[in-house]
Formats: sequence, structure tokens, C-alpha cells
Amino acid sequence: MQSSLVSRILEDRSRSSKPTGEWRKLMPKDSALVFNIQHYSLHDGPGIRTIVFLKGCPLRCPWCSNPESQRFGPEVSYVADKCIAGMGCDRCALACPGAVHATPGADAITLDHEQLDHLDLNELTAFAKACPSKALTLEGRPMRVDEILDVVERDEVFFDRSGGGLTVSGGEPLSHRTFLTSLLAGAHERGISTAIETCGYAPYASLASAAEHLDYVLFDIKSMNDAKHRKWTGFGNTRILDNFRRLCADHPELPKLVRTPIIPGFNDSREDVAAILDFLHGLGGTDANITYQPLRYHRFGEGKYHALGRNYPMGTVKLDDDLFNAIRDDALASGLAAEALYHD
Repeated sequence: MQSSLVSRILEDRSRSSKPTGEWRKLMPKDSALVFNIQHYSLHDGPGIRTIVFLKGCPLRCPWCSNPESQRFGPEVSYVADKCIAGMGCDRCALACPGAVHATPGADAITLDHEQLDHLDLNELTAFAKACPSKALTLEGRPMRVDEILDVVERDEVFFDRSGGGLTVSGGEPLSHRTFLTSLLAGAHERGISTAIETCGYAPYASLASAAEHLDYVLFDIKSMNDAKHRKWTGFGNTRILDNFRRLCADHPELPKLVRTPIIPGFNDSREDVAAILDFLHGLGGTDANITYQPLRYHRFGEGKYHALGRNYPMGTVKLDDDLFNAIRDDALASGLAAEALYHD
């Protein structure tokens, strides 16, 4: 790993691991922070899905396409292109003068995210709401289980026709064990099919609790190399692999899609993917309802880092197309390839 990349990863990991202001005590009972509900998704489980994104993740993958998901507390993002400071608007500065630096006549402002991190949930919510142009967005608002399910249930007609349902993502949904279990159980009570997207880094009790109310699991396995996994994400892979072993043993009937984002410099070799495929075959492969999908590296989340006052850790690296195609062919040849690979 290049020293410049290491420095960027460590800098961003430090920045994104700092605590936010007081928020837990101000949360409504039986709620969690949701930073997005995405409708009509076709790539996060069978059929047409509604994805609920819960905030907070233990890992710090430098290629994360949802950096707003990483910190457990609420925060504010800022998109300068939407800002109307150049038209004389100063409502955000009035709401929190110490967090806003404005130059007279400038088209945009500069946010002091360190100052914003000292605001509590109510103060941060009011600050974001002060912006009339939606240049400021509150990333993470409290929602109760029934509130979420009422929103999800509006898409029921699409679920019925496509075999879709609710997918809970993040962040890491298993970080919210009690809330997640209640959400999944509530969805089943309303006749909604359920899935989660998980990095697998959580106590197995959290995964076991969720699995009792799941119809599908999307599980990331990024690398079989513990040291490399720790260097790039902040944690090793031992717990992740053990959790997947136990899930296969306890729920062989549960469909499991294992996904690997192919990241330049991290796991972009056919040998890396072959090791994962061997691991999956050793757990029973298709007999354990396991399918596999390598995911092409992309930079879609880069703008979100800037909106949060962070630099994109991966820099300008690119994934070799021919190499990814070879990895995809290996997945197809393994007999474990997810249906999506046949239509790529």
C-alpha cells in the first residue's frame, strides 16, 4: 500500500471515528437513526426493494459509498451547489454562528464540522432545517419501527408483483440488534419479505436474532487475509468469517448472497477471490444456499465525503476492467455465481 494512501486512510478513519454531540438521551424511545429510505431498488435483494439505511458502522472501509453511514451519531452534510449564500442568505449562520464561515459576496460557505460535532441532536436538527435551499442535510433522524414500516408498506404493490420487500442496510444494521429484530419481525407481521445487507462484524447473537426474521441475507466478505483486512478496514476478519460459518450451520435453508467489492490495491487479484470461493465451497456452497457476486469498484460516493468535510481516501485509483472481467469469469466458473452476473 502506498504511503500516501495509508496516510489518507488513517486521517479519514480518525476524522470519522470522533464522537458527535449528545444524541442518545434525546432519541425517542424505541427509535434508531435513519439517514435514508430508498424506494424501488433492484440490486439489494430479490425483486423490487425498499431499503432502510440505519446509521453507524464499526468498519471504516476507505471505498465506502455511503460515508454518511459510518458515524453512529447525527451529522450535517453540505452541498455547495445548492447554497444561496451568494443571494444574501445567512440563515445557517444565524442558527449557529460558530459553525459557519461566510465571506461577503461568496456563493458558498465553509462549515466547521468540529463545531457541529458539539451540537446535540435537537440543535443539529434545527441547524439543518434553517437552510431554505436544502444545501444542508441532516444525516440521521430518529424513526420508530412503526414509522419506518408505514413508509415501507406504501410500496407493497411493488413487492407483491416482483417478489421484493424490505432490505435493511447501513451502516451496519446488526449494530442495532434490538431495533433491527423488532423492525424485521414487524415487517413479517405485515406480510413484507425481509433482507439485510451486512459487513458481518457484530456479535453472533445479533446475527442470530435477526436471522429468525429474515428471508434473505446479503453478506460482505472482503478478504480472507486477516492482516490486510485489519489494515484497510480497521478490524480483522475473524469474527466476520466465524459469523458466516455459524449462519450457514444454523440456517442452511436461508438464501445467502456473498458479495466482494473488488478494490484496487486491496483484493483485486484472482487469487484473493479464489480464496473466498474456496471458503464458500467448504461451507457447502449451493447446498447451503450460498451464491456469490464480485462487485466492481466505483467512486460514486466521492462527493459525499466532500459534503461531510472529508477527503476521499482512495484518491484516483482505478480498477482494471480486464482483471475484473477475469474475476467475474472465475465466479461464473465456480458454480456459485449470483444470477446478476449472468446479465451483467
